[in-house]
Amino acid sequence: MRAPIGDFDHATPAPDCLDELTRPVAEAVRQWRGSVPAEQILYVETDPRWADTAVFVEHYGRDLLEKSANCVVVEGRRGGRSTLAACVVLSTTRVDVNGAVRRRLDVRKASFAPMDTATGETGMEYGGITPVGLPEDWPVLVDAAVVDLPYVLVGSGRRRGKLLVPGKAFAELPGAVVLEGLGIA
Repeated sequence: MRAPIGDFDHATPAPDCLDELTRPVAEAVRQWRGSVPAEQILYVETDPRWADTAVFVEHYGRDLLEKSANCVVVEGRRGGRSTLAACVVLSTTRVDVNGAVRRRLDVRKASFAPMDTATGETGMEYGGITPVGLPEDWPVLVDAAVVDLPYVLVGSGRRRGKLLVPGKAFAELPGAVVLEGLGIA
C-alpha cells in the first residue's frame, strides 16, 4: 500500500504488522476502538539512525515536517503528588510546559520526564514514544492542530519505524484532551 504522506516505499496497516511494534503499542492496536478503523493506522519501516525529526525529513520528505508530531512525556508535581502525562504537538512547535501543561495538570511545577522514567513507564524506546499504547490512566494532551490534519506521522514505540495516524484518531485515545495552544512556535 502507498503511504498517504511522505516518500515511503510501503505502508502496512498496523493490525497486519503487530510484531514490528512494542508490546504496549501492539496491544493498543489490537484493542482499538473509535470512529477511525485500526486498519487506517499505518506502519512504515524507517532507519533508526534517522529517527530524529530534522534528519528524518531530509530522508523521507521535507513535506513531513508540517505533518509530523512529537510525543513527549512530562511530569507534573504538586506537594508530594507526581503526575505523568503525554503531550502531542506538531514537530514545528514545542510543548508549552510552563503554561498549558501546568494549568491542565493543576500542578505547581511541570517538566520533561527523565529519559529512564519516560521509557520505563511507557515500555517504548526513547525517540520513538507514541501516544498509541500509553498507560490508560495518563492524560494525553493533544494540540488541536494535530487533530486537524488528515494524517500525522508519529513514533511507533521504537526508533525504527513510524506510525501514520489520521489526525482525528488522536482525540479518541484513552485519556485524550485536545487543547488549543499546547504547541507554541
